Amino acid sequence: MKKLIFIFLLCAAAQSQALEIAGVTLDDKVQLDKQEVVLNGAGIRTKFLFKIYVAALYLPEKMHTGEAVLADERAKRMSFVLVHDVTAKQVLDGINEAILPNNTEEEMRVLEARLNKFSTMFAAVPDIKVGGVVNLDYIPGLGTRVTVNGVDKGHIEGADFYRSLLKIWIGKKPVKASLKQSVLGIE
Repeated sequence: MKKLIFIFLLCAAAQSQALEIAGVTLDDKVQLDKQEVVLNGAGIRTKFLFKIYVAALYLPEKMHTGEAVLADERAKRMSFVLVHDVTAKQVLDGINEAILPNNTEEEMRVLEARLNKFSTMFAAVPDIKVGGVVNLDYIPGLGTRVTVNGVDKGHIEGADFYRSLLKIWIGKKPVKASLKQSVLGIE
């Protein structure tokens, strides 16, 4: 009986351990205001053979399709931990480059003022060093909250804005197909 209890406790401890990718340890759940979200999946973003960041998607419950995640109106977080130094301009350029193929011209027109506000937020961000963390949180009733290294940079209204950002990683034309599979937990 003692052996059975020990095995059960060992299995339970293994299930609650945080995930580690490229030396980055990710929490298995985080608190977003009053909502707890769980790690859905995570992966590494590479560009030109360089590891750039570890991306982690947190949701109220596990979901394995981009459509399901985009349709869900509850709290969620897309978190990035840098494994390569970047400038705020590089972050912004990457987002601007990847957002267009995943949104229609009409969606882009509707989002234009909010994308400009988002750009202004990042213009004031200094370089982000290895270990730096960028969180894009969707908080129902508030919108997209942007934090860099734990500092709140502001928020942008609308669930449509957050969906447009998420499409960069889980849309029909993701920045990297293998990363999409990883954050959706299907790899």
